[in-house]
Amino acid sequence: MTRHHDGLRAADLRADYRSDRCDIVGDFYLPALDAAVSYDRAVGYFSASVLAVLGQGLNDFAAGGGTMRIIASPQLTADDVEQIRAGYELRAVLEQAAMRDMEQAAQDPRAASGLDQLGLLIADGRLDIKLAYISSHDRIGIYHEKIGIFRDGQDMVAFKGSANETMPGLVGNFESIEVFRTWEPGDRSRAARISQDFEDLWEDRTDLLRVIDFTAAAHTVIQRCAQPTRRDTELPLLDGALITLPRPENSGRLTIPSELTVRGYQKQAVERWFAAGGRGILRMATGTGKTLTALSAAAQLTRLLHRRGQSLLTVVIAPYQHLVDQWCKDIAWFGVQPLRAYESTRSWYGKASSLLDALALGSAQGGVLVTTNATFAADPMQSILARHRGHLLVIADECHNLGAKRLRQKLPTSAAYRLGLSATPERWFDDQGTAALTDYFGEVVFEMGIGDAIREGALCRYTYTPVLVELDDEEGYLYAEVTEKIAKIIAAEGLSPDTDDDSPLGQLLRRRSNILGHAHAKLPALRREINARRNDWYQLLYCAEGRHPLSYEDGDPHEPTQLQQALALVGTELRMPAAPYTAETKRQERQHLLRQFATGTQLQVLLSMKCLDEGVDVPAARTAYLLASSSNPRQFIQRRGRVLRKAPGKKRADIVDFIVVPPSGASDLQHETERRMVARELARVTEFARLADNEAHTLDILRPLRLRYGLMDT
Repeated sequence: MTRHHDGLRAADLRADYRSDRCDIVGDFYLPALDAAVSYDRAVGYFSASVLAVLGQGLNDFAAGGGTMRIIASPQLTADDVEQIRAGYELRAVLEQAAMRDMEQAAQDPRAASGLDQLGLLIADGRLDIKLAYISSHDRIGIYHEKIGIFRDGQDMVAFKGSANETMPGLVGNFESIEVFRTWEPGDRSRAARISQDFEDLWEDRTDLLRVIDFTAAAHTVIQRCAQPTRRDTELPLLDGALITLPRPENSGRLTIPSELTVRGYQKQAVERWFAAGGRGILRMATGTGKTLTALSAAAQLTRLLHRRGQSLLTVVIAPYQHLVDQWCKDIAWFGVQPLRAYESTRSWYGKASSLLDALALGSAQGGVLVTTNATFAADPMQSILARHRGHLLVIADECHNLGAKRLRQKLPTSAAYRLGLSATPERWFDDQGTAALTDYFGEVVFEMGIGDAIREGALCRYTYTPVLVELDDEEGYLYAEVTEKIAKIIAAEGLSPDTDDDSPLGQLLRRRSNILGHAHAKLPALRREINARRNDWYQLLYCAEGRHPLSYEDGDPHEPTQLQQALALVGTELRMPAAPYTAETKRQERQHLLRQFATGTQLQVLLSMKCLDEGVDVPAARTAYLLASSSNPRQFIQRRGRVLRKAPGKKRADIVDFIVVPPSGASDLQHETERRMVARELARVTEFARLADNEAHTLDILRPLRLRYGLMDT
């Protein structure tokens, strides 16, 4: 056979082939394979024995770097049909049938070389196989279409006809095919349509049909059946040399890395979680290794179930995409390539479905799916979780977020194992949400506070500097007005008012917090504090969200935000290299900023609002300015933990906290309102000062304020 180096046009392919007029294999398949760089085939049946018929033509195709995609339908037996009617998972029955077909084909000596070639192509990432089946109105049926496409990088040849991709289909039966070549004007549109039909099939976009991945399961059968006498994983190349295929991975089972040093308290946390039946919440301070502790627990559980011959699906739920990415890096260290599920459903849904099938069939012993809160709550992910019938572990990072009504109702009740992670699992002003969390995950089974973490050496020591700033008269009046409205709602709704963000009370609480966060006196105070440290690097600056409430009262929503004003102060006035890190900062730019910040020579100050609160790893940070921090303990505890992470050369952190107090002169605030406002601020100050190296000095600064409002015991 002459090799067609000039591509498909030089292969002299005709418009149709029929068994009584030609040799379909010799006249069509082999010349087309010899000229092509890719081969797509969708057929009712596919058998490895057909590859022996294609022989050297496929050898040359594979040796030349050719790629294949195959869509087929397995042969269903009467027992298969009965299993489906009895309620067995249709997808699982189909995969079992396809695996049975391959094992039966392996008994044919003519299929041996074909199986070898399949294994080599799959191992090299150049062959993917999918199964198609009817999924409409409870019909049980197979996909029976027969189409194919050859491509050479420039031209395309599409064909359709009666031949299956089996040995009888190509050499034993009477068959015919029609061929459409893109260089022929009359063929071009039909070739394009067949190609599009294949792509729609491959991406599972065809009505009445479902298409599922089968490559991994097929590889498992091939490795078991192809040349079992060969030693280890060595398979011969077609020229007689040997290559070594990658050894099978641990089939999705998490394993603790040998180089990981698990701290004593982390081991204790895992032990207590197991003692509680595989349910519970770990209350661990930011920076103490919650992620590695959770993965260690998951790895131990995976090993335990594996000994029983059982698999485990682990689902990690994290608030944001960047946290999903961070989890995935750590999971890969534990030996598993996780499936990221966020953004486009198409990018992950099919892979998640395939993972469920692999677990059901036993071709995978475990798997990890990592998703965001938003994707977790959406219908596609909920359908995936509802389909899973095996063991399920749910790990919730920053689990307090899942206490929100719209999220807690979505948590899968089928999960036998549940692990919540948070430095502050209690939900602020939401007793119902907090109760829902403990009802689902269980009680707090282990606690590692910041004080314990500092004593253990997991976090660094710190100094704390409270800076007092006063509300001006207008801010004081607005604060009093909002506080009165809050009191009325609480009085009317009792002890458990609705504090969701969109509720009347939630909006008022947020408005009052904004008054304190945007107090006008903060910027001049910031100028003094940051100017005193203008030669220091590794500085974080937390700003208030949105704009000052009075800017809307005055009808001026275009007033610069606090972050914009602080950036102008730091970057323009003080000429310190600075950059914002906000929700609008693209993911790639975020990573670039964090790398610049870590150098200690490129980016001196990083300004943010909330994006640095949960999960972002900035261990190099040594100074944190809390220009705005709500009275919600979660926020200020997370921000403190963010700057206490240990790093080379870092001995101590410095926290500068801006504390809002009532005007020193006459104001519209009643004394009791002033007293409560100060008490709320002092709750944070007391917590911060308690563990600071300069606790006594901090208490001296606040003593006059405590005396003024009778808060010496606060």
